[in-house]
Amino acid sequence: MQAPAAGGVSAPRGNGKTIRLPQGATLTDFAEKIGANPASLVAIMMHLGKMVTATQSVDADDLQLLGVELDFDVQVVSPEDEDRALLESFDIEYGEDEGSEENLQPRPPVVTVMGHVDHGKTRLLDAIRNANVVAGEAGGITQHIGAYQVQTQVDGEDRKITFIDTPGHEAFTAMRARGADTTDLVVLVVAADDGVKPQTTEAIDHATAAGVPIVVAVNKIDKEGADPNRVRAQLTEYGLVAEEFGGQTQFVDVSAREGINIDGLLEAVVLTADAELDLKANPDMPAQGSAIEAHLDKGRGAVATVLVQRGTLRVGDSIVCGVAHGRVRAMLDENLQPIEEAPPSRPVEVLGLTAVPGAGDNFLVVDDDRVARQIADKRTARKRNAELLRSRKSSSLEELFKDLERGERDELLLILKGDVSGSVEALEDSLLKIDVGEEVSLRVIRRGVGAITQDDVNLSLASEGAVIIGFNVRPERNAQELADREGVDIRYYSVIYQAIEEIEAALKGMLKPEFEEAQLGTAEVREIFKVPRIGNIGGTMVTSGLIQRNAKARLVRDGVVVADNLTVSSLRRFKDDATEVREGFECGIGVGYNDLKIGDVIECFEMREKPRD
Repeated sequence: MQAPAAGGVSAPRGNGKTIRLPQGATLTDFAEKIGANPASLVAIMMHLGKMVTATQSVDADDLQLLGVELDFDVQVVSPEDEDRALLESFDIEYGEDEGSEENLQPRPPVVTVMGHVDHGKTRLLDAIRNANVVAGEAGGITQHIGAYQVQTQVDGEDRKITFIDTPGHEAFTAMRARGADTTDLVVLVVAADDGVKPQTTEAIDHATAAGVPIVVAVNKIDKEGADPNRVRAQLTEYGLVAEEFGGQTQFVDVSAREGINIDGLLEAVVLTADAELDLKANPDMPAQGSAIEAHLDKGRGAVATVLVQRGTLRVGDSIVCGVAHGRVRAMLDENLQPIEEAPPSRPVEVLGLTAVPGAGDNFLVVDDDRVARQIADKRTARKRNAELLRSRKSSSLEELFKDLERGERDELLLILKGDVSGSVEALEDSLLKIDVGEEVSLRVIRRGVGAITQDDVNLSLASEGAVIIGFNVRPERNAQELADREGVDIRYYSVIYQAIEEIEAALKGMLKPEFEEAQLGTAEVREIFKVPRIGNIGGTMVTSGLIQRNAKARLVRDGVVVADNLTVSSLRRFKDDATEVREGFECGIGVGYNDLKIGDVIECFEMREKPRD
């Protein structure tokens, strides 16, 4: 039934009916759901004070506002719920082991290494897997997440452990938190000569929030000043009580540099996992898991490091991972050796994806390439809608008028591109934490992996000057030419902290300058002279500081300001013009104000720009 809505525009009434819309939906999507003409919804939105086109992504608040007007209960579906509904439409269930208890088999523990910067996490992993990661890191800091499976012997039995290496600085909090989410157990590395530091406590918080057990590796016991017992005592304050002190936590003294007691650490990990966790998964089901890292390789295309969490991944499987899909062309282990299948808890590099997935994206094996492509295409469309929504400026007429009144609020838009998705995510997280007040804001409208493309430059142009940040990547040739021609700002970085510092400086540079008043001097009116065509001039004595020609001034009478926003338009010593007169001298001052009285005080001041913190 058609009924008039706002402003008399006809549209169907919902009578409280519920409709579900994805985030970033357009008025056309809304119209399809209720069987209306999109043009009528545009008209209703305009009457509601919102300027929106039929194909423009609309934010959740505006969709619900339109729903209230038409008597529909609009529910904006979260990306997670939307994804779940999408998979259910293909009869796919994600996240649950299939089969009975007999189908479940033991799997190796997945271990995340955490701790303070410079406490030796990467060197410890080097000692465990005999590979040198440190040498290739910019600034000596681990900036990528990697995963490796190692083998050890416990009680004469061969056991496997999967290690996830997380970066070690607080700027990468988001990556470290994600590492804890995909892990079964945390190895907390603390230097015996340095003790508990801020990032140590941060790592404990992440592990505690994820509800995973902790094994403490007390590193650098070979260094002078090393005191492992002090580390044990400090960590008791955070609830980590060593077994020798009557607690539950295993502490292992190691030296990554000298290779001391590495086997003891691996044994402690296995024993803790056996005692506190029942790690089982079904290997006989289509593989599911998470992408730990992903990047674009010049010769091999999109390469994703994935961790299989249930099922077995095989070469030739059709998989979908975030917005990427494809057929597994090849799988490589941590030594870059090809393997044919990956059981639960096995990290592998996968080749054959059509795009670079995001770090933390779930992957799953589907029946065929067609299903994988359909799921990926729908996710891509949803991602594009979200980007359009983020890049769009406010659509409210009220906000538009306010922006015009105040000269428009400043906003820095960013497009982030990096070599691996983990670094991009960490950079975005750090940039969004920059706070320079309410006058200036920062918004990331796109993030991605790989070279800067023409599409990125076009998005920058469409969003009226978004700055493109390249983290360890460069633009394609056509993209560079287009950026140079259109004047698009592209910045390149290889260390995350330089990017944070420069963006913070740019945001502060967008702030309008703040001025403060600096008093120059005061003069007391002793006589008043009438000058033809000019008006009254005060014959004054400068009582403090100095009086400058063309400086700002105010007139004070009996402690009360009687005239403000004045200017010293004329300044004379006897019959000569002067540029300034100092304390103790007499002068004639004209401020363009005729109601002068003897005893008035003329205050002279200037506005100086105030440096920001």
